[in-house]
Amino acid sequence: MIHYLKNVKVSELENKICLLRLDFNTEDNWRMRASLPTIHFLSRNCRVTVILSHKGRPFGNAQGNPNSFDKKLSLRLVAANLKKELKKPVIFIPHFRFKEIKKLIRVSPKGSVFLLENLRFLKGESRNSIELAGKLAGLGDIYINDAFAVSHRPNASVAGIAGFLPSYAGLELEAEIKNLSRIMKNPKKPLVIILGGIKIKDKLGVYRNLKNKAETFLIGGALTPKILKLKLPKVVWSEDFLKKNGIIKDIGRRSIAKFKSEIKKAGTIVWNGPVGDIYQKQFQKGTEEIARALARNKKAFTAVGGGETVMFLKKLKLDKKMDFISTGGGAMLDFLAGKKLPGIEALK
Repeated sequence: MIHYLKNVKVSELENKICLLRLDFNTEDNWRMRASLPTIHFLSRNCRVTVILSHKGRPFGNAQGNPNSFDKKLSLRLVAANLKKELKKPVIFIPHFRFKEIKKLIRVSPKGSVFLLENLRFLKGESRNSIELAGKLAGLGDIYINDAFAVSHRPNASVAGIAGFLPSYAGLELEAEIKNLSRIMKNPKKPLVIILGGIKIKDKLGVYRNLKNKAETFLIGGALTPKILKLKLPKVVWSEDFLKKNGIIKDIGRRSIAKFKSEIKKAGTIVWNGPVGDIYQKQFQKGTEEIARALARNKKAFTAVGGGETVMFLKKLKLDKKMDFISTGGGAMLDFLAGKKLPGIEALK
């Protein structure tokens, strides 16, 4: 059974230093905003909140003073943005001298919020180093994971750290688990799943796990030829395309009409991945038409995930028209594929 933060008594958080794992690995603040309720809750009730996160994929690793290299991946600017969102001070810690950090945290005023530097500057983070997990855990008393987007990765700050401290799912992570579980266990019928993008491996797991629950899978864009070869039942694929240099760049008019017809009939719709090259305006039409079709279906429960898909919805100002926006891309696909996510398993 997963342990949820909302079930913890406030008295159990008093005088505690709470370590909070978030994911700030986006170009804007939308994941940050999704976790604001968790941050506010902890900053009101814990003595100190220490936020852990990462950004990008550093080409190397630095110990001690990460700002000596790859400064564009520093979380310093993220701390400034978080301060604006929270409307309260956020203290940025630009190093990993754990003894100094621990001392600084212990003497800070009640309600303080800290943000550590990019954890991927430490080589033990991606390796799920038990040594690093122990050092991170030594900074606090309680661990909260609110970073669904990285919960499919067995990182030290995601999975390893939970072995050292009482650990809980934050408010946003709880919403992810419950909304995606609803789709898997008891979706309003018909269930229509729209899969785009270019990576077939990630999408096949969703098909295999939900083929007995879903009525229709709509497959678009560059995935179509790969899926078509497999001759899978319940799959509606794009039958016409826009191409450039022989490469599929978008779905055509007939495919758009077919997809919109299926979307209109749906009771639950799950969408992950654009069906065209949304970085070129002339190839955005298919993805835009699908987005608008979802927004028009008021009777259906709509869940959308994947960084590119969500950013495109925001650009169209349609994100608020969806019932649920997942903060995860690969994590959402792994969850819907029935895989065990290390970051969630560690909270049981």
